[in-house]
Amino acid sequence: MVHMGYKITDKRDLSPIDFFVEVEAPHIAKAWKPGQFVIFILHERGERVPMSVYKAENGRIGMFIRKLGKTSLQLYYEFNVGDEFYSMVGPLGKPIKVKYYGNVVFASDAVCGQAENYATLKAMKEVGNYTISIQTFENAENVYPEEFLAKPVADEHYLTTEDGSVGIKGHYLDIVKELIEKDKVDIIFAGGKLGSLAKLAELTRPYGIPTYATVRQIMVDGTGMCGSCRILYDGEVKFACRDGPVFDAHKVDWEDVLRRANRFLEQERLAKERYLEYLRKKGVI
Repeated sequence: MVHMGYKITDKRDLSPIDFFVEVEAPHIAKAWKPGQFVIFILHERGERVPMSVYKAENGRIGMFIRKLGKTSLQLYYEFNVGDEFYSMVGPLGKPIKVKYYGNVVFASDAVCGQAENYATLKAMKEVGNYTISIQTFENAENVYPEEFLAKPVADEHYLTTEDGSVGIKGHYLDIVKELIEKDKVDIIFAGGKLGSLAKLAELTRPYGIPTYATVRQIMVDGTGMCGSCRILYDGEVKFACRDGPVFDAHKVDWEDVLRRANRFLEQERLAKERYLEYLRKKGVI
């Protein structure tokens, strides 16, 4: 783990709700492996925000970020290319096992999952797997530019929108079911909305298809000391930051995961509203 100043080398919109940030972080980029994550801290007293990695190349870390809470909004509105933020920690968590499986599917329906979709399949394709990417977005407006989709690393790429405004109408769960019926799935990785991951686990369980999901939980330190990101896994307590964040989806207690993920919604809403009011007073928005 390394702490130092981190310069933003690229920043651009992906959609009205998501944006891309690339950061100069050679030590982290060199050590990072698929499945691991980083934590960024904007200022000395700032929130520690865990984030999946889209790319770790040429000494730089690329991330997809949603304008969801105060800190992500602050990064979007107050930091530009050439600026430095306080710190980044990583790589954290356990990497996935990159080896030959056969047909490898990655399914995603939210911002961090979309980043993992590319990163995971790129590694899997490099060792000879047949890679299948399924990326779900709410509508055409929220679909990323083509250069940020997982197409370049996928032998098959499915783009779906929930309202059918572009691509296939539906969700990645629909495509996964079709692929299973065609006997085209040897292993599945997935990331994104927790509710969708819970449904995916139930979909694949009867078929005995290995299914691995990125379980996102609220983190404080990201190293296992705070216990905030604990989950129930195969009847035992595990920590998403230290033991994950990628877990066998069939062993995760999803009911507990979903309950714990919503603990601080009111506090998060208030912090966001106060920051938005600050931006309005400054005339930024």
